[in-house]
Amino acid sequence: MSQQDLVIGGMTVKPGQRLILDLPMSSLYSHAPMSLPLQVIHSKRDGPCLFVCAAIHGDEINGVEIIRRLLRLPLLNKLRGTLLAVPIVNVYGFVNRSRYLPDRRDLNRSFPGSDKGSMAARLAELFLEEIVTRSDYGIDLHTGAIHRENLPQIRANLDDAETARIASAFHVPVLLNSVLRDGSLREVAAGHGIPILLYEAGEALRFDERAIRAGVKGIVAVMRSIGMLAATSRARQPSEPLIARASSWARAGRSGILRITSPLGARVRKDEVIGIISDPFGQMELEVKSCCSGIIIGRTNLPLVNEGEALFHIARFESVRAAESTVEAFQADELPIDPAMDLEPPIV
Repeated sequence: MSQQDLVIGGMTVKPGQRLILDLPMSSLYSHAPMSLPLQVIHSKRDGPCLFVCAAIHGDEINGVEIIRRLLRLPLLNKLRGTLLAVPIVNVYGFVNRSRYLPDRRDLNRSFPGSDKGSMAARLAELFLEEIVTRSDYGIDLHTGAIHRENLPQIRANLDDAETARIASAFHVPVLLNSVLRDGSLREVAAGHGIPILLYEAGEALRFDERAIRAGVKGIVAVMRSIGMLAATSRARQPSEPLIARASSWARAGRSGILRITSPLGARVRKDEVIGIISDPFGQMELEVKSCCSGIIIGRTNLPLVNEGEALFHIARFESVRAAESTVEAFQADELPIDPAMDLEPPIV
């Protein structure tokens, strides 16, 4: 069955077309116009509509590179359905290297938005109406915040069967069953019955080659799982991801200079020493102990810490040993080169 014309922002995309569109947004006070850029690949062949977006937080740039690489894949010439690729949602924050919009609001707490509300609300409403509600599935790409790094992971409502299925297809070591936050893209998408995955990997304002390559391959795997791309039996099956039903933060007991002694992805036991905080003279030292048994899925990369600051994000599993094996397998797997997907030298 062939597809129908697709109309976005008053512009028509015909089956078989691949177009870059610019959706008008609020201009800057300098009178400079702003727009939301997206690329639409609208196949002649019927299939699902998937949106892939990045930089909802403007300083989280790994996803921008993931989408750039995704759009260069020859595989997309055989696409079924429609791909809506939005590499930079929070254009204002991206230009200013900031997580937030100029009104200091978090776009991922501003959905569903309003065309009569704040700048953040207006952008949220535009993205929801023109992109999200046209889609059958969504993948939202994120990183840790500034000076914080995340192990590649999927956060999603894993109590929903279809969301859990595509989350498992993404092939990252950890799936975190994450509650829906008020005002988030995931919450509003769930309200429209759209399964959505949030991919977390790397650190804000930094490229991470492993996280980028895992992201591209994960998106392609999801596209295969929902019938947008043909399935393949050539790829070696990776380790099955494990689901974490809860997570906790180990925090700084006092201010000082942190020496990290446990890496990202490490298996830790409750009360195990995972870092040491000292003063500049070395006269005071305080051990940072794990608050629970689990796997470190996020951590600060900045040694200068204040009392109460979150330092290590630890996911809890029914079997920590099994989780450790899964993470080790992912980290040991150097993401072997796939000629169909790895078209350029890696970022070093």
